[in-house]
Amino acid sequence: MGARGESGDRSRRRGQGELEGQVLAVLGTAGKPVSAGWVQERLGGDLAYTTVLTILARLMAKDAVTRERDGRSFVWTSAADEAGLAALRMRKVLDGENDREAVLASFVTALPPGDERLLRELLGQAEADEEPDLGEGLDPEADADAHDEPGGDGPGREAGG
Repeated sequence: MGARGESGDRSRRRGQGELEGQVLAVLGTAGKPVSAGWVQERLGGDLAYTTVLTILARLMAKDAVTRERDGRSFVWTSAADEAGLAALRMRKVLDGENDREAVLASFVTALPPGDERLLRELLGQAEADEEPDLGEGLDPEADADAHDEPGGDGPGREAGG
């Protein structure tokens, strides 16, 4: 029928964030810092070089990529994978809301049971990973003393104590 349906995927409009995800995926395969031209080649010839630079700049603003000078241009490295980029977007949305607690509560209550269970597991793991070595209210120097060898004058010990 129309040219629109016959043109296939190359001319279709990409969804918001889709191109960012593709750029991150390409950077993830590089294994080393690469140029914007390298990224453009791997994405296919239908993207303008300036479009690739724009996407890389947006990703850098989101802390999803880093860049370093290489001669007169830059080379780019992925700092986040596609899941990391999605998490950055979610955090940005959350940060833009006035009532953070209400947004989080609404999000959690709308999760399907499997996702809610997974979220609980992940939160439990994160909590276990963040278990502080210090008890609440303890003095860091006192904790350092507890790790010194008995009878030694290690850091934080006063002589003659």
